[in-house]
Amino acid sequence: MGASSESEVLAQELSSIAGKVAALEKRVKEVDAVIERLETAAESTARALEEVSAHWDAVYRAMRRVE
Repeated sequence: MGASSESEVLAQELSSIAGKVAALEKRVKEVDAVIERLETAAESTARALEEVSAHWDAVYRAMRRVE
């Protein structure tokens, strides 16, 4: 009877651990999705900053021509 009880306890613990692992896998997928969106936003921001920089360069060149 002791072995049966021990097996039952181990099965319950494994079931509990399996649930925790499944929850962690779900969270990792969510985090991966967030990271992907952040990377996309970072790329858009970088392109926008490059465009702003190009406009400022044009302004500085125009100002030098006026002088």
